[in-house]
Amino acid sequence: MLTVPNVLSFLRLALVPVFLTLLVRGEDAWALLVLAVASLTDYLDGVIARRFNQITRLGQLLDPAADRLYIFAALVGLAFRDLVPWWIVAVVVGRDVFLLGLGVVLANHGFGPLPVHQLGKVATFCLFYALPMIMLGQAFPELSWWSQPVGWAFGLWGAYLYWWAGAIYAIETVRVIRLPRA
Repeated sequence: MLTVPNVLSFLRLALVPVFLTLLVRGEDAWALLVLAVASLTDYLDGVIARRFNQITRLGQLLDPAADRLYIFAALVGLAFRDLVPWWIVAVVVGRDVFLLGLGVVLANHGFGPLPVHQLGKVATFCLFYALPMIMLGQAFPELSWWSQPVGWAFGLWGAYLYWWAGAIYAIETVRVIRLPRA
């Protein structure tokens, strides 16, 4: 259980409060650096886990949890500073709460979580790209002329795809729980 990929995931999780604190304080360049380090650990833990056959159930749970926490921290930090409207936070967090409810329904019917859908990965990528782009424009105002529109385009598209993937998960949940029991 204490594999190198899992240690990297724990490190990434430990950096979430550091990232949020820097973001709330308006120290955007430092927050971006922490986010870059976290992204590097995310990449490395996946490569190491696959290359050295160190894929664990704990790692499969930690990785998406860390992703969600960084998205949540970035949204809350930016909304706290009035750089992102709170309704965007509600849209993204609402989808995660919705999926949590689907997970409870699946568990109550004796099923584990559904496999990750490719659309969900694309939506998460869009949000992961959007929020640092918005932060980049704050850290370096001379770049905001292009980073802000690009960030907002990816952010709005990501939020839409996030819910589209949520609808697919809901349809799949209904399909799975209606399967006849063997």
